[in-house]
Amino acid sequence: MPSVQIIPRDQHPISRQQLSRAALNVLYGLHKAGFEAFLVGGCLRDILSGREPKDFDVATDATPEQVNRLFKRSRIIGRRFQIVHVRFGREVIEVSTFRAMNTDDNPDKQQHHAHEETGLVLRDNTWGSIEEDALRRDFTINALYYNIADFSLHDFTGSMQDINDQVIHLIGDAQTRYREDPVRMLRAARFAAKLDFHIDPATADPIPELAELLLQVPAARLFDEVLKLFLSGHARASYEQLQQLNLFRFLFPETQQALEGEQGQIWETMLLAAMDNTDRRLEADKPVTPAFIYAVLLWPVIQQRLGGYLSSGLPPAQALHKAATRALNQQIQHTAIPRRFSTVMREMWELQFRLDKRAGRRADALMEHPRFRAAYDFLLLREQAGEINPGLGDWWTRYQEEDETGRRDMITQLGNQGGTGKRRRRRRPRKPKAEG
Repeated sequence: MPSVQIIPRDQHPISRQQLSRAALNVLYGLHKAGFEAFLVGGCLRDILSGREPKDFDVATDATPEQVNRLFKRSRIIGRRFQIVHVRFGREVIEVSTFRAMNTDDNPDKQQHHAHEETGLVLRDNTWGSIEEDALRRDFTINALYYNIADFSLHDFTGSMQDINDQVIHLIGDAQTRYREDPVRMLRAARFAAKLDFHIDPATADPIPELAELLLQVPAARLFDEVLKLFLSGHARASYEQLQQLNLFRFLFPETQQALEGEQGQIWETMLLAAMDNTDRRLEADKPVTPAFIYAVLLWPVIQQRLGGYLSSGLPPAQALHKAATRALNQQIQHTAIPRRFSTVMREMWELQFRLDKRAGRRADALMEHPRFRAAYDFLLLREQAGEINPGLGDWWTRYQEEDETGRRDMITQLGNQGGTGKRRRRRRPRKPKAEG
């Protein structure tokens, strides 16, 4: 077992004032009931690296059932890893029981622990000591423990030194730990992007070779990981880490194929612009949606498929529908996309072919579409990347800024220039006059 370095309160900067009231309620509740109670993981790492913590996790020697009985608004979740969610208003505190090391002489191993032949952990609910729990965590920067009993920090893996050095170290043998849970590779990339830390070579070097292990991970779980990578305020840095570590192609294989094609530079410019835009919106506390970033990520795939369907003689609307369906069906084999997002994505893609049709009352009708704003932003990205010629985006920008008279003048001017998108009325054939 590792030797622990106990850092007393007067030798570290973490204060209870930096912790949420909900987290303190859970910690004190466990402590008063006679259990050990520690704040653990990312919240401590963030405080020590000068960032505001968002999620507070608690580790304890109480079993999930004991925690559940102790807090009224709590429930046990998970089968693979049982934990307890304790709710205080909108805030949820995640409470986990100290887990044991995976050893052959553990009498509970067969009942509570299961591996696939590849090394992937299928179930792990064997309880242990805090020392074992520290070694079971993924990275040293996430393995600090804050003891509510005396406000000391417990460091089992050199966590404080690695946080100070801004380095990401995997705990244990990299090959074994990545095979146990391949998502750890994505977490290494995400932490490096989020914290601007560098990944230790012993932790980074095996990743490109083992990246295909992500194909074993359920698509729903990878969808959640993609959201953490691209919708947490560090999308561009995450993308760069994923490419550097050979991970992106196992999340978005057809997009990667397009990036390696003739128009690859255009597509990557568009992706990076979308990620920069997402990061800026999050920094300004503006809403973001997975539908937008996914729509951009799959747009190169849509465009590649669309050309083939159009050349076969399909009308544009039908060709787009088939291209979108095929792209989505292929993607959900790697990362799930809930229908509430895929429906929005389809609407955004469809509007790209309608935004040029502005004559008459069409411009006003398009602006009333619930996806207009997202489709307009999408159009600007396409122009910015050089996929299409500029001009249409500027027209829509001005149209939104004009009053009713100004908009009417713009439509009139558009008609004088040839009326983009203006349909000709079909004349009905005249019925022959009745004889007699």
